Amino acid sequence: MARPTLSSEELAYGVLARERAMLSRAITLTESSLPAHQEQAQDVLQRLLPRTGKAMRVGISGVPGVGKSSFIEALGLRLIEQGHRVAVLAIDPSSQRSGGSILGDKTRMAELSLRDEAFIRPSPTGGHLGGVTRVTRESLLLCEAAGFDVILVETVGVGQSETVVSEMVDCYLVLMLPGAGDELQGIKKGVLELADIIAVNKADGSSYNDARQARAAYQRALSILQPSTSWKPLALSCSALTGDGLDELWQQVRNHRRQMIDTGELVERREQQNVRWMWSMVDQRMLDSLKARPELQGLIKANELAVRQRTRTALQAANALLEAWWQSGPVASPAPVPREP
Repeated sequence: MARPTLSSEELAYGVLARERAMLSRAITLTESSLPAHQEQAQDVLQRLLPRTGKAMRVGISGVPGVGKSSFIEALGLRLIEQGHRVAVLAIDPSSQRSGGSILGDKTRMAELSLRDEAFIRPSPTGGHLGGVTRVTRESLLLCEAAGFDVILVETVGVGQSETVVSEMVDCYLVLMLPGAGDELQGIKKGVLELADIIAVNKADGSSYNDARQARAAYQRALSILQPSTSWKPLALSCSALTGDGLDELWQQVRNHRRQMIDTGELVERREQQNVRWMWSMVDQRMLDSLKARPELQGLIKANELAVRQRTRTALQAANALLEAWWQSGPVASPAPVPREP
């Protein structure tokens, strides 16, 4: 039997009342591509905006195999013991071919997912990072409104997703594996420039000394970069298995937040993120509008074929499509995207 339709007011009230089922339904609404659902989702968000903006937003990235899920579970359980309520938004890359996602984060954080003070939600990208920007940001706001004071945003740590996540959090944490030889040579400079904190995970057992050496190497690498804020990025080592170093790491996250607040940089960072969010939504809405025009479908296919056959450059094809889109006239305005506080 289908669930009854809830009003925006009922959904917003349920989120504020910290009802997990209502929070899940509100997030599902934001993920829907149906215009009616998107319109209601924006209405719900607009009602909840005054209750957002106070959580600590931490991005966590790292290469596959670095132990992100184990780390997040260990850290999350530790934070709950300290009285925090923790939400984990895990960006799950959708298959470019099938569009499917694994969405297995709850099985990888089994103990954390059972705690009432925790909420774990995978966010499928749908094959494009614009989806990450919108859905994950809106999920983040909904979790804040539901009373979660620590939001951990996890990403696979490959490609453009690193930049996307860094632009929606206050502190960006990058996990690394022990061993600072080839790994340090191969690390992308962009990752170092984004990181506020680097943590070498698996600093235990036979890997302990390697982790300590890696920490020192990463700290030297960070020291030669020009930081974009008053905060000087640092490298730490920790073990999700034993818990060693987790308290020190979280204290540094808190130190980072306090410094960003004291200097006014936290407000400035969030304002800049809001503007970038706005423009990413403009880009996505324009692209969606172009692709949705029935009268342009033939022209789109023709230009795709021309680019495939190398009879027209990509820029020429893009200009032709944009000119046709512009001349085809205005379309109905989509549902507004709320501005984050």
